[in-house]
Amino acid sequence: MKRFNLQSVKTLYLAEMARSLRTVLQSIVSPVISTSLYFVVFGAAIGTRISEVDGISYGAFIVPGLIMLMLLTQSVSNASFGIFFPRFSGSIYEILSAPMSYVEVVLGYVGAAATKSLILGAIVLVTARLFVPYSIDHPLMMVVFLVLTALTFSLLGFIIGIWADGFEKLQLVPLLVITPLTFLGGTFYSIDMLPPFWQAVTLANPVVYLISGFRWSFYGISDVSPLVSLGMILLFLAAALAVVGWIFRSGYRLKP
Repeated sequence: MKRFNLQSVKTLYLAEMARSLRTVLQSIVSPVISTSLYFVVFGAAIGTRISEVDGISYGAFIVPGLIMLMLLTQSVSNASFGIFFPRFSGSIYEILSAPMSYVEVVLGYVGAAATKSLILGAIVLVTARLFVPYSIDHPLMMVVFLVLTALTFSLLGFIIGIWADGFEKLQLVPLLVITPLTFLGGTFYSIDMLPPFWQAVTLANPVVYLISGFRWSFYGISDVSPLVSLGMILLFLAAALAVVGWIFRSGYRLKP
């Protein structure tokens, strides 16, 4: 068996992390400010009109949803750009010709993207305390949901970065798919507030399970069972890993 090349993984990982530090305003400051504006608009303005949801103050209720919104979009964006730029510049062929397995390549790029998303999630979690008080009933499960979601959607971003043949396609899925599904997945409301028909339709939205499980880790309330939420995240992760494995085995958009 080929020996695992830890040095190559470390090199790719640190290079991607360094790229984020060079664009700190775009990579870190901008997402945090955008999420903070949601707290101001929805938590302060709308929160004065809606007192509680499921016994939780509205400002605190939306905290998990907003963190998840930022985590999903940033995981996809970071990972997609991270692998697309080497394809665009042609340096991807140097990486593919190096003594590295595809597992090591994925670990370097996806690991860096997931790390950046988790750092942003931690910053937003601390920033939220400036706007609303909240509690975390299950901190260990909160970390589990955060890490699994960041990894899964970083893998999705990696797939998008391989699939995209232009910069405009990098934003196609985050803007037209991820963000709408997150807004309609219970970020700002509980599914129980919807009519029965729309409750059934909403359950077809995969993001519902992510937000519901993450909110349960905060307050012990959820729209679906936490075990179902965890199972869905693991299912998404397995599907993303299968697609990435197929990409490297087939050479899809990697080999001329």
